[in-house]
Amino acid sequence: MERRSFLKATAVASLATGVAAVAGSTKAADKKFTIALIPGLTTDAFYITMRKGAEAAAKAVGAELVFQGGPDFNPVTQVPVLDAVIAKKPDFILIAPTDKDQLIQPLKKAADAGIPIITVDTFIGTGVYQTGKGDADFPLAYIASDNLLGGAIAARALAKAVGEKGKVYVSNVKPGVSTTDQREQGFKEEMKKYPNITVLETQYNDDDANKAASQLQAVFARNSDLDGVFGANLFSALGAANGVQQAGQTGKIRVVAFDAPTSIVDNINSGLVDLAIAQHPAEIGYFGVMAAYAHLTGNSIPTAIGTGFTVIDKSNVADKKIAKFIYSD
Repeated sequence: MERRSFLKATAVASLATGVAAVAGSTKAADKKFTIALIPGLTTDAFYITMRKGAEAAAKAVGAELVFQGGPDFNPVTQVPVLDAVIAKKPDFILIAPTDKDQLIQPLKKAADAGIPIITVDTFIGTGVYQTGKGDADFPLAYIASDNLLGGAIAARALAKAVGEKGKVYVSNVKPGVSTTDQREQGFKEEMKKYPNITVLETQYNDDDANKAASQLQAVFARNSDLDGVFGANLFSALGAANGVQQAGQTGKIRVVAFDAPTSIVDNINSGLVDLAIAQHPAEIGYFGVMAAYAHLTGNSIPTAIGTGFTVIDKSNVADKKIAKFIYSD
């Protein structure tokens, strides 16, 4: 099992100190805060798992958690949800922005209305906040996995699976999504270390697993010597794996998946997926609520909190200790 994390000791210590202070504050306990969590979409196992972590934290501190999101990962559907949440005047908003540019102004409305914001999983602007520079630095913090490192680990795993030679490509959502942009970037930068591997043009599937499956078959039709694919998020990975299966290329076209839904167990055991990089969405939700609560009760919080991820393959997929990192659905 390979575990990676970019939790900074100072950030965790700062948050822990704030929450400890809150726990000892009678005044804090007198106020029941409402914290809204707006996911990228409501049907994704990743965000369902994040919600469970957030609910656990909300219960621990006596806050009310409101979970409200759109049916797909799209700013067109997310912005109306955000506007509706702002109208309800929660004490805090945690949000996974569906576009790093298009969500800046809608979120600025919340900030202007006096509602503090933390972005979780994804970010706006550069994701570096509270600098006093730019028009997207107003959120208080960003809580997520290290997506550049995750992409690099995916590249190393896929390179090993294909014997460090051949053709591969990235199945991704769409440009402008902060996390998946970084995973692709990390993947491509790492692949430069393997001169005998050609990285073909990225295929964007709009977070549609069926489209990702069709694209896999189309790429294979153009490149009969295709060796591998990196699915940069849950639906990209599931779709690419399904496309490999439909093309009758299981075990021949190697698949590395980012994210770990329950179906990943069967896919790894069958050899359809070589390796999955599981984020820790429950931690993201938990730390998000704890940081929000600490801020609301007058304590300082770090501007960035990194959560880890777990690499799952045939060697550890049956391990009970790994089961907690497979997303709920």
